[in-house]
Amino acid sequence: MDNRITIDPKVCHGQARIKGTRIPVHQILRMLANGDTIEDLLQEYPSLTREDILACFDYAASLAEEEVTPLEVLSGEV
Repeated sequence: MDNRITIDPKVCHGQARIKGTRIPVHQILRMLANGDTIEDLLQEYPSLTREDILACFDYAASLAEEEVTPLEVLSGEV
């Protein structure tokens, strides 16, 4: 992930993006969440590689594991 995802406050408003592009990580993840396949993205963005897209997943996973919230708190149970 470290060599494929970058953050620069001067590019894309500091959003995480695929290195060497102006394609934000969130855009790739949103497209996948909306039904696009990795193959669709590779056709839409020929400069991307499968490894770039997988790095987006890795980046999102690292963000998701940063904070642990007990399920009881989310459901209102204490």
